[in-house]
Amino acid sequence: MADSKRELDLVVFGASGFTGRIVCEYLRDYSAEKKPLHWGMAGRSRARLQDVQHALNIAQDLVPLISLDNTDTSELIALCCRTSVVLSTAGPYALYGSQLVAACVETGTDYVDLSGESQWIRRMVMQYEQRAITSGARIIHSCGFDSIPSDLGVYFLQQQSHARFGQAADRVIMRVKAIRGGLSGGTIASGLNAAAEAATDPGVRRELSDPYSLCVGLDVEPVKQNQVRFPKFDRVIGSWVTPFLMAGINTQTVLRSSALMPKQFPSRFRYDEALLTGKGLRGAWRAATTALGLGLFLLATSTTRTRNFLQRLCPKPGDGPDRAKREAGFFELKFTGWTNDSKTTQVKVTGNQDPGYNTTAKMICQAAICLARDKTDIETSGGFWTPARAMGVRLIERLRAYTGMTFELED
Repeated sequence: MADSKRELDLVVFGASGFTGRIVCEYLRDYSAEKKPLHWGMAGRSRARLQDVQHALNIAQDLVPLISLDNTDTSELIALCCRTSVVLSTAGPYALYGSQLVAACVETGTDYVDLSGESQWIRRMVMQYEQRAITSGARIIHSCGFDSIPSDLGVYFLQQQSHARFGQAADRVIMRVKAIRGGLSGGTIASGLNAAAEAATDPGVRRELSDPYSLCVGLDVEPVKQNQVRFPKFDRVIGSWVTPFLMAGINTQTVLRSSALMPKQFPSRFRYDEALLTGKGLRGAWRAATTALGLGLFLLATSTTRTRNFLQRLCPKPGDGPDRAKREAGFFELKFTGWTNDSKTTQVKVTGNQDPGYNTTAKMICQAAICLARDKTDIETSGGFWTPARAMGVRLIERLRAYTGMTFELED
């Protein structure tokens, strides 16, 4: 784990990108704790970092700018040696993130990112897990909308199930009840890069579709998961449902958490996610059209020609929804869990701004601050963890206090 004598609590890597700017704005205004937060901004272009610093009116004498070549191992190691935590928003991570993870692992520096690229996360675990255990680096991927609400939502539900019934839920479902948000060019670029890898490598295709892909190296016996791949009427909740775009990475993260926490999860745990579309003919129509749109998009990512067309059509990296749209965003997620003897627990997780940007920025910042500040309250050993396994209750407390998110037990 990072040395407490390091100069900075955290460094934002990719600070000049679209999401990086939102992260920096949140940190600029963060004054919720008595002890001042010492943080820095890092990226490839000093000029672009200065533009962000000036645009956001960030104090030049308090927040250092660190420009570096992200392919230079010595520069990355020098960066890591200055900070307790690296917060990376610089994707696609499969293209730009591997050497930074390696530097964090080598120097025992904690690390968080926003990656939903499970094929890359799996590679990082396979390559660096043992070294991270030795160095003390805590590496935690997927600390944004994918996959903190799902991962901590399930964790919170299991806590409530244990408290109420003395046992964990054998099956949990998450249903997206309501959501409003936008996509940036960086998010689209990450998705298209993963699709490009899958198009040329059958192994990557299998990894992306395998719900247990991130359980590599863990003692887990896979069970058949009830993945929602097509529109259907869910009789349990009385509504039509349709596939949810982020279900893949979220499910993989939750199942890794379940494998890392055998005392809190049953051995034959099942989990699935879907988007609620309502009842009756209107619900069925919304489910069908949403699934069709998602299917056409995924089909368009399967060939080089159509991927290139999407790249020209979609926002470019650095672009995204404006402030008004981000602040008008929200999400509400419903979790239902059943024990082996059919006792039911329901919880709700909500966010009051755009899930993929404003709320994601707050989530990853609090995850990084949690690692930097709450050393006695959370998992202290090195390795590749999930948000739930590493930070659990403490991160939920932070998200409730400082991000506008809620975690509530429902009757």
